[in-house]
Amino acid sequence: MNQPISRRLRAITLAAALLLPAVALAAERVITLAPHLAELVCAAGGCESLVAVGAYSDYPPEVRRLPQVGDVAQLNLEAVLALQPTRIIAWQGGTPAAQMARLTAIKLPVTSLRIDQLDDVATALIELGTVLGTGEVAAVAAQRYRQQLQALRAAHVEARPLRVLYQIETAPVYSINRQSPISEAITLCGGVNVFADLPTLAAPVSDEAVLAAQPQLVVHGPGDTAAVTAYWARFAKAARVRPQLVAIDPDLLARSGPRLVQGVQQLCDALDGLRQQTPSPAG
Repeated sequence: MNQPISRRLRAITLAAALLLPAVALAAERVITLAPHLAELVCAAGGCESLVAVGAYSDYPPEVRRLPQVGDVAQLNLEAVLALQPTRIIAWQGGTPAAQMARLTAIKLPVTSLRIDQLDDVATALIELGTVLGTGEVAAVAAQRYRQQLQALRAAHVEARPLRVLYQIETAPVYSINRQSPISEAITLCGGVNVFADLPTLAAPVSDEAVLAAQPQLVVHGPGDTAAVTAYWARFAKAARVRPQLVAIDPDLLARSGPRLVQGVQQLCDALDGLRQQTPSPAG
């Protein structure tokens, strides 16, 4: 073989080798079944492999153009099959067992991700990097998330405790117990979840219980600002503590994806601001 041809063959072989990861990624056809799963896949470097998502998936913006195949409660299995996915990303603990059984019965490869704690987000990113062949991108995203979370932990190790109510709705009020990553975020920021002992992950609480809990900070979603403000105005005289109200986008605190650390940052900032305004008991 003459030298010019040999060089061309080597160049073609090298180019093909460089393209293999991209081709492998493009060959994946992934469907996610919940909004935070789409965020995790994209953060792990697999956004281009998505062919459909679960209802309400809207971040990052590019997933809004994708077809939706149902919500957590009901999956359009016909639509799923029509898209010929190579992998389903399910929410362990959120995707109903009946749906998981149907997916298993038709032998679709399913990766189930469970996120119970803040650190589980990084673990999920690494797992997705492994199954999607995007390990390097996923590792960088996981490391960045861990570093940001650890910085917040270190900054609030000795923070003065303040009582926090995570408020959902007003008639009745719902809150969350200690099993929620939101509760863990409250603790990380030096707060005390006043309803950590609720019997279920989220549960209704009476007005009497809310007042008796004496929260100093009430965290709610921006869409509930008017209702929450009116709710607390009713108790302006009865409440022994007049809490500060702060709105944090629930997509940042309630979705167990990489943006969770942004929600934790906002929560910590709110508590830090309240500490500056409120003298310590010794002071």
